[in-house]
Amino acid sequence: MVRIAGMASNRGRNLLNVADRVEAASFSVVLSDHADAPVLDAAAERGIPTETVERDDGGSRESHEHRVLDALADYDVDLVCLDGYMRVLTREFLDDAPLTLNVHPSLLPAFPGMDAHEQVLDAGVRVTGCTVHVVTEDVDAGPVVTQEPVPVFEGDDADSLKARVLHEAEFRAYPRAVRWVAEDRLSVSDGSVNVEGDDGGEFPTRRLDSTDHVETLRYGENPHQDAALYADPTCEEASVVHARQLNEGAKGMGYNNYNDADGALDLIKEFEEPAAAVIKHTNPAGCATTDSLAEAYERALATDPMSAFGGIVALNRECDAATAELVIDSFKEVVVAPGYTEEALATLREKENLRVLDVGDAPLAFEERFAEKPITGGRLVQERDTQRVTPEDLDVVTEREPTREQLETMCFAWQVGKHVKSNAIVFADGTETVGIGMGQVSRVDAVRLAAMKAEEHAEGKSAEGAVMASDAFFPFPDGIEAAAEAGIEAVVQPGGSVNDDDVVEACDELGIAMAFTGQRSFRHD
Repeated sequence: MVRIAGMASNRGRNLLNVADRVEAASFSVVLSDHADAPVLDAAAERGIPTETVERDDGGSRESHEHRVLDALADYDVDLVCLDGYMRVLTREFLDDAPLTLNVHPSLLPAFPGMDAHEQVLDAGVRVTGCTVHVVTEDVDAGPVVTQEPVPVFEGDDADSLKARVLHEAEFRAYPRAVRWVAEDRLSVSDGSVNVEGDDGGEFPTRRLDSTDHVETLRYGENPHQDAALYADPTCEEASVVHARQLNEGAKGMGYNNYNDADGALDLIKEFEEPAAAVIKHTNPAGCATTDSLAEAYERALATDPMSAFGGIVALNRECDAATAELVIDSFKEVVVAPGYTEEALATLREKENLRVLDVGDAPLAFEERFAEKPITGGRLVQERDTQRVTPEDLDVVTEREPTREQLETMCFAWQVGKHVKSNAIVFADGTETVGIGMGQVSRVDAVRLAAMKAEEHAEGKSAEGAVMASDAFFPFPDGIEAAAEAGIEAVVQPGGSVNDDDVVEACDELGIAMAFTGQRSFRHD
């Protein structure tokens, strides 16, 4: 555990934040050059020893620093952290003291010295922040350890900017720097700072993202929630964020529209053949690929036309007139495609509030490497699930061999299943969905839901003789038994359960073919 000596002349809020948040560090002492500095009482309340070394009137800076060093000598100290310590330290002090860090309220080297916030506002810049740096005898000129940016908003004054920089920048950056020291990851040599692991790579030590406000949305997931859309201008793949809305006068896109349309667009990026998908609440209501886009949409819709009501349509080809006629035959919120013929656009515009999005010629492929999800207090970042399976990738584990057609259907169902909330089950026939069970806490319930959808909601389809894909292994044979009751004849699943032998045995007894992918495809959001 790194032992810190904190030095502040006033409130020392950064020191207190470090004390409260960095478990790998402890304060040996907090020292101030003012006996009435609020930081002293706040430190004492936390059980931290305090020292006061006031500067004598007329005394030299050097003599004051000697007394500070004498006071610190009574404590075990690995690191000195300054926070508003209103003294310029000499080379002699820095040579005798451990590594000394300070936090400055701007992105150095811009706006050093006093009144940084006023300097920022006078310069009219739109981004400021803070800098944690190694202290040298030159003011605000030591090697930079880390920085944290914050925006400057129209109407900001020095007080509002100071508060934002403190809470959104300094309170993040200073603990980060101290943790690096505590973890023995930070080194200073030849006037430069190195942080172990901060060399880029897939998951760098520091991660900064910048997005631009595009529009304020009508509301969020529910009317009582405010919401806005931000865009990453560097995104190169087809995206609903950057799509043009072609029917002026229609309602704008809402939070749920964007979320669902993004999920629909991601699904049809899986396929090279003409593909159509209908999404409801980010789950596929149906998906299909054929030689004809209109037929693909018709088959996708037929999987669950009841649930597709008010859904999102995604197409991976230019929308033609025949497809457009089918789309407007029932209520849909959004259609997204890489272009529209003039006839198709005229047809779609007949529906006043059908939002028509054109993603243009951006690649319908997974170009962006990572996906992220904000959670309270941080963000989860992962590689996107770009896995694809081919018939040659599948490991047949049952006595019954699947036909070539069933193997190809397994691959189609697997690609669709990647976009179904776990626990996910997809029934498919050829290259069209028959029934989909999603978001269940029990895998056998997801099978029963897919069977019910195929039996009661699908039009002109049946689970009889169909293929089933499961996004994760079957923990027990009951899911296979429920599938057999629905008429399923072949199953694709990851495998890997301790009960795989029992599951395979159940397939053999029921005359079902089964193949393992060796990889799962959970989707939890």
